Amino acid sequence: MRCYCILYFDAVYKELYANAQPSNKETKLSETRLHSLADQVYDQLLTKILEEEFPVHSRLPTEEMLAENFGVSRPVVRGALSRLRDDGIVQSRRGSGSYVLCRPDRELISFVPLESVSDVQRCYEFRIDVEGAAAAWAARRRDDEDLEAMDAAYQELEQTYQQNALGVDADQRLHLTVARAAKNPFFSSVLESLSEQIANGVKLSRSLTLLDSPVRQELVLAEHRAVLDAIRLKQPEVAQATMRHHITAAKDRMFVGTQED
Repeated sequence: MRCYCILYFDAVYKELYANAQPSNKETKLSETRLHSLADQVYDQLLTKILEEEFPVHSRLPTEEMLAENFGVSRPVVRGALSRLRDDGIVQSRRGSGSYVLCRPDRELISFVPLESVSDVQRCYEFRIDVEGAAAAWAARRRDDEDLEAMDAAYQELEQTYQQNALGVDADQRLHLTVARAAKNPFFSSVLESLSEQIANGVKLSRSLTLLDSPVRQELVLAEHRAVLDAIRLKQPEVAQATMRHHITAAKDRMFVGTQED
C-alpha cells in the first residue's frame, strides 16, 4: 500500500511540475510578445523625440518611470532603449541614464507611418551584413558581363537622379546586379524575396534626399561608384567595406536628422 502511495504522489508531482513549465510554443509566444511590445515603446519614444517632448540633449525618464507610463515591464523598456541606441537616437551614460543624442528628420513621418520605422531600421541592419558580403564575393568572382550589367544599372540610377526622380527600381536593380555577380544564388534570392521591404526603405531615404541639397545626392552616387570601383579592381575587402558604409550611411541619413548643439 505504501509503495502505491509513493508512486501515486510521484506521478501527481510530475504532472503538476510539467504543467507549471511553459511549453516551447508558449516560450516563443512570450518572446514574440516581448519584442512586439518593445517595438511599440520604440515607436512611442521616437514620436516624443520627434515632437520634442524629449528635446536633443535632454535626459529621458528612468526605466522605472517609462515602464509605468507605458504600462509595460522594464525589460520591454530596455529593449526599446537598446534599439534607439543602435539607431543613434539616444545615448546611455553610466550612472546618469539615457540622453537624446539627436532626433530623426522631421519629414520622416510624411513618407511612412511611424509604426513602420522599426521595420525599416531592421531591414537596413540586415542589408548591411548580407550585401556587404555579397559585394566582397562579387569582387572575387565578377566577369565582364557582370561589369557591363553594373555599369548599365549605375547609368540608369544616375539618370533618375539627374531627373530628380525617386529611382527606387533603378537603385534596387543596381544592388541586385552586385548580388548576382557574387555567383551565389542565395544572395540574389534574399534580395528578391525582400524587394518590397527594401523598396520601402529606399523610397523613404530617396524622398528625404530629394528634399536636401544636391550635395547629398552626389554623395549617394559617389558611394555607389566606390562599391563598383572596388568590384572592378577585384578588391573584396574594400568592396565589402564600401557597401557596408553605403547602406549604413543611407540608414543614418534617414534617421539621424538634425543634431543640435
